[in-house]
Amino acid sequence: MMEFSRRAVLRAMRGTIGTLALCKITGAERQRQHSLSSDMHKNAAETLIDYFSRIAPDLLRPENGYLKHPSLSPSLPGNAYSTDLWDWDTLWTARGLFRLAELKLDSALKAKLCTHAVGSLENFLDHQSPEGRIPILISAQHEDLFNSLSTEKPNPHNQAKPVMAQIALLVADKSHEVDWLACRFDQILRFHNSWRDGNGTPLGLMVWGNDVAIGMDNDPTTFGRPPFSSANIMLNCLFYQELRACAELALRLKRTSDHDRIQLQAEALGAAIQKYCWDRRDAFYYTADVMCVDQRSKWLPGIGQGMAMSWRSLPMRIQTVAGFLPLWCGLASAQQANELVERNYRRDDRFRAAFGVRTLSSFEPMYSLTAHSGNPSNWLGPIWIITNYLTWKALKNYGFEAEAAELADKTVTLLANDLETSGTLNEYYQPDTGEPISHRGFVDWNMLVLEMISTHSGK
Repeated sequence: MMEFSRRAVLRAMRGTIGTLALCKITGAERQRQHSLSSDMHKNAAETLIDYFSRIAPDLLRPENGYLKHPSLSPSLPGNAYSTDLWDWDTLWTARGLFRLAELKLDSALKAKLCTHAVGSLENFLDHQSPEGRIPILISAQHEDLFNSLSTEKPNPHNQAKPVMAQIALLVADKSHEVDWLACRFDQILRFHNSWRDGNGTPLGLMVWGNDVAIGMDNDPTTFGRPPFSSANIMLNCLFYQELRACAELALRLKRTSDHDRIQLQAEALGAAIQKYCWDRRDAFYYTADVMCVDQRSKWLPGIGQGMAMSWRSLPMRIQTVAGFLPLWCGLASAQQANELVERNYRRDDRFRAAFGVRTLSSFEPMYSLTAHSGNPSNWLGPIWIITNYLTWKALKNYGFEAEAAELADKTVTLLANDLETSGTLNEYYQPDTGEPISHRGFVDWNMLVLEMISTHSGK
């Protein structure tokens, strides 16, 4: 067999993916053309696994300042975010590290991860407000940078994304233990109640209070929108998945009545997402604008109003990558999934790019790949590994194996090439060239590629 240097293999991978990525071909042809040779994929996988193995200890952070328990860092020491504990970043970092421990058969690392993941959750719960709210961000120097624990009524400040039960279930799955959660479980229930009390709507959907730290930071369906108006599709899918995780934890803790109640809550939220966010015309899931209020009596007092409004929400027909998330959490029907993927993923390159999935459809006028000064977090098109991963999971969940394999190859190629070129990883990337755009030294959800490697390579 011909010998390849790792550098030559990675260069060949990049060229192959870039050339073939946008061809309009059948699923079977795409799988054949995009599948990297076993040598190429093995080299890329080894590059990434070796890198994550070297840096994993640096992401296990001891207690410090406001972080009273050991926790997980999303980036390497000395880089942006390295002293921070972020809400959903903790979930993804933990998933990636646990997968690394499995690939390396490293039981010592797995045990340490359980301690640090539980510690991360305890840090969040230690700072919970009396009404159940949890900070988005805690650092050694600051307990609530985004003022999540404000007591305003209504409270426009966003709190932590609904991922606490998902973190707890991940640890329970990996440790095969759940008793450690018994004394904390009611805090998770209060956290969910605080979300419903402060951000619930009569439609059954959740809304953001404002557009600060919403995950996909400048998502046009929420960014710049009026307070409490955006029933963001990503937020509601996260909450749906959170309730399912919480119901499972209640079952394991033998809290049967809680399980039954939470299961009904999940079903109700799922039904609301289907009713208000699924668009049959476009075969796509959209964020819903819930600020549909008839104000004629305010502006024309004493005058007959005529026909009443018969709708309580409007779909915001802006296509973001979050429209695929109902497939990630298993909410879509098989027919919906088939229509969505065929019309919005396979048909053209609005989302499919040479190195993954664009965070905003290139057909949208807001599409932009520029990292702006101030807050450079740009979700208007660049590739983020978290959205590559969630879309990959969505595709696999519904049997789109060829598309999932293609996306795995693109993601492996992107990160392996970044390591080869710059010696580190970055936070997000140019979708058509793979060039890094922002935040050298970022790790976090980049480690989720390890799940994509293991599945695609048959490990």
